[in-house]
Amino acid sequence: MQASVATLLMVAFAAANLPFLTPRLGGLIPIANKHFGWRLLELLVLFVLVGLFARVLESRQMPVQSQHWQFYVTTLALFVVFAFPGFVYQAFWQKHGRQ
Repeated sequence: MQASVATLLMVAFAAANLPFLTPRLGGLIPIANKHFGWRLLELLVLFVLVGLFARVLESRQMPVQSQHWQFYVTTLALFVVFAFPGFVYQAFWQKHGRQ
């Protein structure tokens, strides 16, 4: 596996889990009560940023291939699968003040 592909997969996995592992928006801005809507919005923004990073990596090695909607749906599904460990941690393992 090429180094750029391995780097991209690690960055995508970390970015997909970031909304669920930190109470801060984007890892920077603290939010008192970060509900699921914020987490979903952050996940979509990070998906776009990782896609732009992938495009930059591709353009450094070869001409960028044009993609259709099927490619973006598939990569979004893969990004959501990458986010599963963070979601499970946030939803089931983290204590929410329940007694």
